[in-house]
Amino acid sequence: MTRDTIAQAISDLKDLLGERLSTGESIREIHGRDEAYSEPALPDAVAFPETTEEVSAIMKICSRHGVPVVPFGIGTSLEGHVIPIHGGISVDTSRMNRILEIHESDLDAVVQPGVSRTQLNDELRATGLMFTVDPGADATLGGMAATRASGTNTVRYGTMRENVLALEVVLPDGTIIETGSRARKSSAGYDLTHLFVGSEGTLGIITKLTVRLFGQPDTILAATCSFETVGDAVNSVIMAIQMGIPMARIELLDEVQMKGMNIFNPDLNLPEKPHLFLEFHGSDTGVKEQVEMFESVGEEFGVSGFEWATKAEDRNRLWTARHNAYYAGKSLRKGCEGLITDCCVPISALAECIGRSKDMVATSGMIAPIVGHVGDGNFHLMILIDPNDPDELAQAKSLASEVNRLALSFGGTVTGEHGVGTGKKRYMEEEHGAAYALMATLKRAVDPKNIMNPGKTVEVC
Repeated sequence: MTRDTIAQAISDLKDLLGERLSTGESIREIHGRDEAYSEPALPDAVAFPETTEEVSAIMKICSRHGVPVVPFGIGTSLEGHVIPIHGGISVDTSRMNRILEIHESDLDAVVQPGVSRTQLNDELRATGLMFTVDPGADATLGGMAATRASGTNTVRYGTMRENVLALEVVLPDGTIIETGSRARKSSAGYDLTHLFVGSEGTLGIITKLTVRLFGQPDTILAATCSFETVGDAVNSVIMAIQMGIPMARIELLDEVQMKGMNIFNPDLNLPEKPHLFLEFHGSDTGVKEQVEMFESVGEEFGVSGFEWATKAEDRNRLWTARHNAYYAGKSLRKGCEGLITDCCVPISALAECIGRSKDMVATSGMIAPIVGHVGDGNFHLMILIDPNDPDELAQAKSLASEVNRLALSFGGTVTGEHGVGTGKKRYMEEEHGAAYALMATLKRAVDPKNIMNPGKTVEVC
Protein backbone atom coordinates (compact mmCIF):
# COMPACT_ATOMS: atom_id res chain seq x y z
CA MET A 1 0.00 0.00 0.00
CA THR A 2 1.35 3.43 -0.98
CA ARG A 3 0.08 6.89 -0.13
CA ASP A 4 -1.25 7.16 -3.66
CA THR A 5 -3.25 3.93 -3.40
CA ILE A 6 -4.74 4.84 -0.03
CA ALA A 7 -5.62 8.30 -1.36
CA GLN A 8 -7.36 6.76 -4.37
CA ALA A 9 -9.21 4.28 -2.17
CA ILE A 10 -10.37 7.09 0.12
CA SER A 11 -11.53 9.06 -2.90
CA ASP A 12 -13.53 6.08 -4.20
CA LEU A 13 -15.01 5.43 -0.75
CA LYS A 14 -15.96 9.09 -0.45
CA ASP A 15 -17.88 8.79 -3.71
CA LEU A 16 -19.68 5.76 -2.29
CA LEU A 17 -20.42 6.96 1.26
CA GLY A 18 -20.19 10.75 1.19
CA GLU A 19 -20.12 12.13 4.74
CA ARG A 20 -20.13 8.59 6.11
CA LEU A 21 -16.45 8.31 5.23
CA SER A 22 -14.45 10.28 7.79
CA THR A 23 -10.79 11.28 7.77
CA GLY A 24 -11.17 13.54 10.82
CA GLU A 25 -8.48 13.01 13.42
CA SER A 26 -10.85 12.70 16.38
CA ILE A 27 -12.88 9.96 14.66
CA ARG A 28 -9.71 8.17 13.61
CA GLU A 29 -8.37 8.33 17.18
CA ILE A 30 -11.53 6.65 18.52
CA HIS A 31 -10.96 3.82 16.04
CA GLY A 32 -7.25 3.56 16.79
CA ARG A 33 -7.46 2.07 20.28
CA ASP A 34 -9.37 -0.46 22.32
CA GLU A 35 -10.40 -0.82 25.95
CA ALA A 36 -7.11 -2.20 27.28
CA TYR A 37 -3.53 -1.01 27.34
CA SER A 38 -2.50 -1.49 23.71
CA GLU A 39 -0.33 0.80 21.63
CA PRO A 40 -2.68 2.93 19.49
CA ALA A 41 -2.49 3.24 15.70
CA LEU A 42 -4.81 5.36 13.59
CA PRO A 43 -6.65 4.23 10.46
CA ASP A 44 -6.37 6.44 7.40
CA ALA A 45 -10.16 6.75 7.29
CA VAL A 46 -13.30 5.40 8.96
CA ALA A 47 -16.27 4.10 6.95
CA PHE A 48 -19.81 3.92 8.36
CA PRO A 49 -21.82 1.54 6.16
CA GLU A 50 -25.55 1.02 6.70
CA THR A 51 -26.21 -2.04 4.53
CA THR A 52 -24.58 -5.29 3.54
CA GLU A 53 -24.35 -4.03 -0.02
CA GLU A 54 -22.35 -1.02 1.14
CA VAL A 55 -19.97 -3.27 3.06
CA SER A 56 -19.54 -5.33 -0.11
CA ALA A 57 -18.81 -2.20 -2.15
CA ILE A 58 -16.28 -1.04 0.47
CA MET A 59 -14.49 -4.38 0.31
CA LYS A 60 -14.38 -4.34 -3.49
CA ILE A 61 -12.75 -0.90 -3.45
CA CYS A 62 -10.24 -1.86 -0.77
CA SER A 63 -9.45 -5.16 -2.47
CA ARG A 64 -8.85 -3.42 -5.79
CA HIS A 65 -6.38 -1.02 -4.18
CA GLY A 66 -4.86 -3.53 -1.72
CA VAL A 67 -5.85 -1.39 1.26
CA PRO A 68 -6.15 -2.99 4.75
CA VAL A 69 -9.59 -3.20 6.35
CA VAL A 70 -10.25 -3.51 10.09
CA PRO A 71 -13.84 -4.24 11.23
CA PHE A 72 -14.91 -2.19 14.26
CA GLY A 73 -17.92 -2.78 16.52
CA ILE A 74 -17.77 -0.57 19.60
CA GLY A 75 -14.12 -0.87 20.61
CA THR A 76 -14.43 -2.94 23.78
CA SER A 77 -11.86 -5.56 22.79
CA LEU A 78 -8.86 -6.16 25.03
CA GLU A 79 -6.09 -7.62 22.85
CA GLY A 80 -5.68 -4.97 20.16
CA HIS A 81 -8.12 -6.63 17.72
CA VAL A 82 -9.51 -3.37 16.31
CA ILE A 83 -6.28 -1.38 16.21
CA PRO A 84 -5.27 -0.78 12.56
CA ILE A 85 -1.56 -1.45 12.98
CA HIS A 86 -1.02 -1.14 9.22
CA GLY A 87 -3.39 1.78 8.71
CA GLY A 88 -6.07 1.49 6.07
CA ILE A 89 -9.83 1.69 6.55
CA SER A 90 -11.71 1.04 9.78
CA VAL A 91 -15.20 -0.23 8.93
CA ASP A 92 -17.52 0.80 11.76
CA THR A 93 -20.72 -1.30 11.74
CA SER A 94 -22.48 0.62 14.51
CA ARG A 95 -25.09 2.03 12.10
CA MET A 96 -26.07 -1.50 11.04
CA ASN A 97 -28.08 -1.87 14.23
CA ARG A 98 -31.48 -3.25 13.27
CA ILE A 99 -33.16 -6.26 14.86
CA LEU A 100 -34.47 -7.90 11.71
CA GLU A 101 -36.51 -10.86 12.97
CA ILE A 102 -37.51 -12.46 16.26
CA HIS A 103 -38.84 -16.01 16.03
CA GLU A 104 -40.37 -16.64 19.44
CA SER A 105 -41.49 -20.20 18.71
CA ASP A 106 -38.05 -21.18 17.41
CA LEU A 107 -36.08 -19.33 20.09
CA ASP A 108 -33.87 -17.35 17.71
CA ALA A 109 -33.37 -13.84 16.39
CA VAL A 110 -31.82 -12.37 13.27
CA VAL A 111 -29.87 -9.14 13.81
CA GLN A 112 -27.41 -6.81 12.13
CA PRO A 113 -23.88 -6.72 13.58
CA GLY A 114 -24.21 -3.32 15.25
CA VAL A 115 -26.99 -4.49 17.58
CA SER A 116 -25.73 -4.56 21.18
CA ARG A 117 -26.57 -7.29 23.63
CA THR A 118 -28.60 -4.91 25.85
CA GLN A 119 -30.48 -3.55 22.83
CA LEU A 120 -31.52 -7.08 21.88
CA ASN A 121 -32.53 -7.97 25.43
CA ASP A 122 -34.56 -4.77 25.77
CA GLU A 123 -36.45 -5.77 22.62
CA LEU A 124 -36.93 -9.31 23.93
CA ARG A 125 -38.19 -8.36 27.39
CA ALA A 126 -41.91 -8.56 26.49
CA THR A 127 -41.49 -11.91 24.74
CA GLY A 128 -40.27 -13.82 27.77
CA LEU A 129 -37.01 -14.62 25.97
CA MET A 130 -33.41 -13.52 26.51
CA PHE A 131 -30.03 -13.50 24.81
CA THR A 132 -27.58 -14.89 27.33
CA VAL A 133 -23.98 -14.14 26.26
CA ASP A 134 -22.81 -11.42 28.62
CA PRO A 135 -19.16 -10.34 28.34
CA GLY A 136 -19.72 -7.39 30.68
CA ALA A 137 -19.26 -4.59 28.19
CA ASP A 138 -22.29 -3.63 26.11
CA ALA A 139 -20.57 -5.00 23.04
CA THR A 140 -22.08 -5.40 19.57
CA LEU A 141 -23.13 -8.87 18.52
CA GLY A 142 -20.98 -8.71 15.40
CA GLY A 143 -17.92 -8.01 17.50
CA MET A 144 -18.90 -10.65 20.03
CA ALA A 145 -19.17 -13.25 17.27
CA ALA A 146 -15.89 -12.17 15.70
CA THR A 147 -14.06 -12.60 19.01
CA ARG A 148 -16.04 -15.67 20.14
CA ALA A 149 -17.05 -13.77 23.28
CA SER A 150 -18.41 -15.35 26.42
CA GLY A 151 -18.83 -13.97 29.94
CA THR A 152 -20.64 -14.45 33.20
CA ASN A 153 -23.45 -16.72 31.92
CA THR A 154 -21.20 -19.12 30.02
CA VAL A 155 -21.20 -21.87 32.63
CA ARG A 156 -24.91 -22.51 31.93
CA TYR A 157 -25.69 -21.05 28.51
CA GLY A 158 -22.44 -21.27 26.54
CA THR A 159 -20.32 -18.84 24.52
CA MET A 160 -20.97 -17.20 21.17
CA ARG A 161 -19.74 -20.46 19.63
CA GLU A 162 -22.82 -22.25 20.96
CA ASN A 163 -25.21 -19.34 20.42
CA VAL A 164 -24.60 -18.35 16.79
CA LEU A 165 -26.63 -20.45 14.35
CA ALA A 166 -25.94 -18.67 11.07
CA LEU A 167 -24.07 -15.73 9.59
CA GLU A 168 -24.00 -13.44 6.59
CA VAL A 169 -20.39 -12.48 5.83
CA VAL A 170 -18.75 -10.20 3.29
CA LEU A 171 -15.48 -11.72 2.10
CA PRO A 172 -12.32 -9.71 1.31
CA ASP A 173 -13.19 -9.48 -2.40
CA GLY A 174 -16.72 -8.21 -1.64
CA THR A 175 -18.50 -11.54 -2.15
CA ILE A 176 -21.52 -11.97 0.14
CA ILE A 177 -22.00 -15.45 1.59
CA GLU A 178 -24.41 -17.03 4.05
CA THR A 179 -23.31 -19.78 6.43
CA GLY A 180 -25.51 -22.09 8.48
CA SER A 181 -29.27 -21.86 8.83
CA ARG A 182 -31.97 -21.46 11.45
CA ALA A 183 -32.08 -25.23 11.89
CA ARG A 184 -30.61 -26.36 15.20
CA LYS A 185 -28.25 -28.84 13.58
CA SER A 186 -26.85 -29.73 10.19
CA SER A 187 -24.47 -32.24 8.63
CA ALA A 188 -24.25 -30.34 5.34
CA GLY A 189 -20.59 -29.68 4.62
CA TYR A 190 -17.91 -27.74 6.45
CA ASP A 191 -18.99 -25.71 9.47
CA LEU A 192 -18.25 -22.31 7.96
CA THR A 193 -20.29 -20.48 10.58
CA HIS A 194 -17.83 -21.42 13.26
CA LEU A 195 -14.87 -20.69 11.03
CA PHE A 196 -15.93 -17.04 11.15
CA VAL A 197 -16.97 -17.08 14.82
CA GLY A 198 -13.68 -16.23 16.49
CA SER A 199 -11.89 -15.18 13.29
CA GLU A 200 -11.41 -11.64 14.68
CA GLY A 201 -12.09 -9.89 11.39
CA THR A 202 -9.22 -11.62 9.61
CA LEU A 203 -11.42 -13.50 7.11
CA GLY A 204 -14.35 -11.17 6.45
CA ILE A 205 -16.91 -8.78 7.90
CA ILE A 206 -20.00 -10.21 9.61
CA THR A 207 -23.09 -8.35 8.38
CA LYS A 208 -25.93 -10.46 9.82
CA LEU A 209 -26.28 -13.01 12.62
CA THR A 210 -28.87 -15.57 13.65
CA VAL A 211 -28.53 -16.11 17.38
CA ARG A 212 -30.02 -18.55 19.86
CA LEU A 213 -32.42 -17.32 22.54
CA PHE A 214 -33.52 -18.82 25.86
CA GLY A 215 -36.62 -18.47 27.99
CA GLN A 216 -36.42 -16.08 30.89
CA PRO A 217 -36.32 -18.11 34.12
CA ASP A 218 -39.25 -17.93 36.54
CA THR A 219 -36.93 -17.27 39.46
CA ILE A 220 -33.52 -15.59 39.61
CA LEU A 221 -31.55 -15.43 42.83
CA ALA A 222 -28.11 -13.85 43.17
CA ALA A 223 -25.70 -13.99 46.09
CA THR A 224 -22.22 -13.17 47.29
CA CYS A 225 -20.18 -15.24 49.70
CA SER A 226 -16.62 -15.14 51.00
CA PHE A 227 -13.84 -17.63 51.73
CA GLU A 228 -10.59 -17.47 53.63
CA THR A 229 -8.50 -18.41 50.59
CA VAL A 230 -8.81 -18.36 46.83
CA GLY A 231 -8.15 -22.10 46.88
CA ASP A 232 -11.20 -22.70 49.07
CA ALA A 233 -13.38 -20.59 46.80
CA VAL A 234 -12.20 -22.34 43.63
CA ASN A 235 -12.44 -25.82 45.13
CA SER A 236 -16.04 -25.16 46.14
CA VAL A 237 -16.77 -24.25 42.51
CA ILE A 238 -15.06 -27.41 41.24
CA MET A 239 -17.15 -29.57 43.56
CA ALA A 240 -20.37 -27.73 42.60
CA ILE A 241 -19.66 -28.30 38.91
CA GLN A 242 -18.77 -31.94 39.43
CA MET A 243 -22.01 -32.44 41.36
CA GLY A 244 -23.96 -31.04 38.41
CA ILE A 245 -25.46 -28.04 40.18
CA PRO A 246 -26.87 -25.99 37.25
CA MET A 247 -25.37 -22.64 38.23
CA ALA A 248 -26.08 -19.71 35.93
CA ARG A 249 -23.14 -17.59 37.08
CA ILE A 250 -20.10 -18.34 39.26
CA GLU A 251 -17.64 -15.45 39.42
CA LEU A 252 -14.44 -15.34 41.47
CA LEU A 253 -12.93 -12.11 42.80
CA ASP A 254 -9.75 -12.42 44.85
CA GLU A 255 -8.99 -10.35 47.95
CA VAL A 256 -7.02 -7.77 45.94
CA GLN A 257 -9.92 -7.25 43.54
CA MET A 258 -12.36 -6.98 46.45
CA LYS A 259 -10.34 -4.10 47.89
CA GLY A 260 -10.73 -2.29 44.59
CA MET A 261 -14.43 -3.16 44.45
CA ASN A 262 -15.03 -1.46 47.78
CA ILE A 263 -13.06 1.62 46.72
CA PHE A 264 -14.93 1.93 43.42
CA ASN A 265 -18.34 0.95 44.89
CA PRO A 266 -18.45 2.44 48.43
CA ASP A 267 -21.95 1.07 49.07
CA LEU A 268 -20.80 -2.50 48.35
CA ASN A 269 -18.90 -2.78 51.66
CA LEU A 270 -17.97 -6.46 51.43
CA PRO A 271 -15.13 -8.16 53.35
CA GLU A 272 -11.77 -7.93 51.59
CA LYS A 273 -11.56 -11.70 51.18
CA PRO A 274 -11.86 -13.92 48.13
CA HIS A 275 -15.49 -13.86 47.01
CA LEU A 276 -17.83 -15.74 44.74
CA PHE A 277 -20.64 -13.85 43.01
CA LEU A 278 -23.36 -16.39 42.22
CA GLU A 279 -26.63 -16.56 40.35
CA PHE A 280 -29.24 -19.32 40.19
CA HIS A 281 -31.95 -19.64 37.50
CA GLY A 282 -35.03 -21.86 37.36
CA SER A 283 -38.37 -22.51 39.02
CA ASP A 284 -38.93 -21.56 42.65
CA THR A 285 -38.41 -25.18 43.70
CA GLY A 286 -35.42 -25.68 41.43
CA VAL A 287 -33.63 -22.56 42.64
CA LYS A 288 -34.25 -23.51 46.26
CA GLU A 289 -32.67 -26.92 45.64
CA GLN A 290 -29.67 -25.35 43.86
CA VAL A 291 -29.10 -22.95 46.74
CA GLU A 292 -29.29 -25.69 49.36
CA MET A 293 -26.84 -27.84 47.42
CA PHE A 294 -24.35 -25.00 46.95
CA GLU A 295 -24.58 -23.94 50.60
CA SER A 296 -23.77 -27.52 51.58
CA VAL A 297 -20.76 -27.53 49.26
CA GLY A 298 -19.60 -24.14 50.50
CA GLU A 299 -19.69 -25.27 54.11
CA GLU A 300 -17.06 -27.91 53.33
CA PHE A 301 -14.69 -25.11 52.31
CA GLY A 302 -15.41 -22.61 55.07
CA VAL A 303 -17.85 -20.33 53.26
CA SER A 304 -19.20 -17.33 55.16
CA GLY A 305 -21.06 -14.09 54.70
CA PHE A 306 -23.81 -15.15 52.31
CA GLU A 307 -25.72 -12.08 51.11
CA TRP A 308 -28.76 -12.72 48.92
CA ALA A 309 -30.28 -10.50 46.23
CA THR A 310 -33.81 -11.40 45.14
CA LYS A 311 -35.02 -8.05 43.79
CA ALA A 312 -34.07 -7.13 40.23
CA GLU A 313 -32.55 -3.81 41.31
CA ASP A 314 -30.32 -5.54 43.89
CA ARG A 315 -29.17 -8.14 41.37
CA ASN A 316 -28.47 -5.42 38.81
CA ARG A 317 -26.40 -3.50 41.38
CA LEU A 318 -24.39 -6.62 42.12
CA TRP A 319 -23.67 -7.50 38.48
CA THR A 320 -23.02 -3.91 37.50
CA ALA A 321 -20.32 -3.89 40.17
CA ARG A 322 -18.89 -7.14 38.76
CA HIS A 323 -18.94 -5.80 35.20
CA ASN A 324 -17.06 -2.72 36.38
CA ALA A 325 -14.31 -4.87 37.91
CA TYR A 326 -11.77 -3.46 35.40
CA TYR A 327 -12.32 0.08 36.65
CA ALA A 328 -12.50 -1.11 40.25
CA GLY A 329 -9.13 -2.78 39.83
CA LYS A 330 -7.63 0.39 38.42
CA SER A 331 -8.78 2.28 41.51
CA LEU A 332 -6.09 0.39 43.47
CA ARG A 333 -3.40 2.55 41.90
CA LYS A 334 -4.01 6.14 40.88
CA GLY A 335 -3.12 6.99 37.30
CA CYS A 336 -2.40 3.40 36.34
CA GLU A 337 -3.31 1.40 33.27
CA GLY A 338 -4.17 -2.27 33.23
CA LEU A 339 -2.30 -4.84 31.21
CA ILE A 340 -4.82 -7.67 31.06
CA THR A 341 -4.39 -11.34 30.33
CA ASP A 342 -6.86 -14.20 30.56
CA CYS A 343 -6.34 -17.95 30.58
CA CYS A 344 -8.56 -20.99 30.69
CA VAL A 345 -7.65 -24.42 32.04
CA PRO A 346 -9.46 -27.70 32.72
CA ILE A 347 -11.64 -27.18 35.76
CA SER A 348 -9.68 -29.72 37.83
CA ALA A 349 -6.48 -27.67 37.34
CA LEU A 350 -8.03 -24.31 38.13
CA ALA A 351 -7.20 -24.04 41.84
CA GLU A 352 -3.53 -24.92 41.35
CA CYS A 353 -3.18 -22.67 38.29
CA ILE A 354 -4.65 -19.65 40.07
CA GLY A 355 -2.62 -20.37 43.21
CA ARG A 356 0.63 -20.53 41.27
CA SER A 357 -0.33 -17.42 39.31
CA LYS A 358 -0.81 -15.52 42.58
CA ASP A 359 2.62 -16.73 43.71
CA MET A 360 4.10 -15.33 40.50
CA VAL A 361 2.39 -12.00 41.15
CA ALA A 362 3.76 -11.91 44.71
CA THR A 363 7.27 -12.65 43.46
CA SER A 364 7.03 -9.86 40.90
CA GLY A 365 6.00 -7.29 43.52
CA MET A 366 3.30 -5.95 41.19
CA ILE A 367 -0.38 -5.34 41.92
CA ALA A 368 -2.53 -7.69 39.87
CA PRO A 369 -6.11 -8.40 40.96
CA ILE A 370 -7.73 -11.60 39.71
CA VAL A 371 -11.30 -12.17 38.58
CA GLY A 372 -12.65 -15.17 36.81
CA HIS A 373 -15.57 -17.00 35.24
CA VAL A 374 -14.41 -19.93 37.26
CA GLY A 375 -17.34 -22.18 36.44
CA ASP A 376 -15.72 -22.77 33.06
CA GLY A 377 -12.08 -22.62 34.19
CA ASN A 378 -11.43 -19.06 32.99
CA PHE A 379 -9.63 -16.36 34.99
CA HIS A 380 -8.33 -12.85 34.28
CA LEU A 381 -5.25 -11.11 35.62
CA MET A 382 -5.06 -7.31 35.45
CA ILE A 383 -1.51 -6.10 36.03
CA LEU A 384 -1.45 -2.45 37.09
CA ILE A 385 1.33 -0.39 35.54
CA ASP A 386 2.54 3.16 35.21
CA PRO A 387 1.96 3.77 31.47
CA ASN A 388 4.99 6.07 31.38
CA ASP A 389 7.40 3.52 32.84
CA PRO A 390 8.78 1.18 30.14
CA ASP A 391 10.47 -1.02 32.76
CA GLU A 392 7.14 -1.69 34.45
CA LEU A 393 5.53 -2.46 31.11
CA ALA A 394 8.29 -4.95 30.32
CA GLN A 395 7.93 -6.55 33.77
CA ALA A 396 4.14 -6.79 33.35
CA LYS A 397 4.51 -8.45 29.95
CA SER A 398 6.97 -10.91 31.43
CA LEU A 399 4.55 -11.76 34.24
CA ALA A 400 1.67 -12.20 31.78
CA SER A 401 3.86 -14.48 29.69
CA GLU A 402 4.65 -16.66 32.71
CA VAL A 403 0.95 -17.02 33.52
CA ASN A 404 0.04 -17.82 29.91
CA ARG A 405 2.67 -20.54 29.69
CA LEU A 406 1.56 -21.90 33.05
CA ALA A 407 -1.96 -22.31 31.62
CA LEU A 408 -0.54 -24.17 28.63
CA SER A 409 1.34 -26.51 30.95
CA PHE A 410 -2.00 -27.54 32.47
CA GLY A 411 -3.45 -28.37 29.04
CA GLY A 412 -5.24 -25.03 28.84
CA THR A 413 -5.32 -22.05 26.50
CA VAL A 414 -3.72 -18.62 26.62
CA THR A 415 -7.09 -16.96 26.11
CA GLY A 416 -10.48 -18.20 27.22
CA GLU A 417 -12.43 -15.24 25.89
CA HIS A 418 -10.37 -12.13 25.18
CA GLY A 419 -9.09 -13.53 21.89
CA VAL A 420 -5.74 -13.34 20.13
CA GLY A 421 -5.47 -9.96 18.37
CA THR A 422 -1.87 -8.83 18.62
CA GLY A 423 -1.50 -9.47 22.35
CA LYS A 424 -1.65 -13.28 22.30
CA LYS A 425 -0.34 -14.02 18.81
CA ARG A 426 3.14 -14.86 20.11
CA TYR A 427 1.75 -17.94 21.91
CA MET A 428 -0.33 -19.37 19.07
CA GLU A 429 2.26 -21.74 17.63
CA GLU A 430 3.15 -22.96 21.10
CA GLU A 431 -0.50 -23.71 21.83
CA HIS A 432 -1.59 -25.10 18.45
CA GLY A 433 1.54 -26.63 16.95
CA ALA A 434 1.08 -27.72 13.33
CA ALA A 435 -2.56 -26.63 13.42
CA TYR A 436 -1.39 -23.01 13.50
CA ALA A 437 0.09 -23.44 10.02
CA LEU A 438 -3.31 -24.68 8.84
CA MET A 439 -4.86 -21.44 10.12
CA ALA A 440 -2.41 -19.53 7.93
CA THR A 441 -3.37 -21.72 4.96
CA LEU A 442 -7.05 -20.89 5.52
CA LYS A 443 -6.23 -17.19 5.83
CA ARG A 444 -4.34 -17.20 2.52
CA ALA A 445 -7.17 -19.06 0.80
CA VAL A 446 -9.90 -16.68 1.94
CA ASP A 447 -7.83 -13.47 1.95
CA PRO A 448 -5.02 -13.89 -0.59
CA LYS A 449 -4.17 -10.17 -0.56
CA ASN A 450 -3.98 -10.17 3.27
CA ILE A 451 -6.12 -7.05 3.60
CA MET A 452 -8.45 -8.25 6.37
CA ASN A 453 -7.15 -7.06 9.74
CA PRO A 454 -3.56 -7.91 8.78
CA GLY A 455 -1.09 -8.76 11.54
CA LYS A 456 -3.75 -10.19 13.87
CA THR A 457 -4.27 -13.76 15.08
CA VAL A 458 -2.19 -15.43 12.36
CA GLU A 459 0.81 -14.06 10.46
CA VAL A 460 0.98 -14.54 6.68
CA CYS A 461 3.45 -13.11 4.16
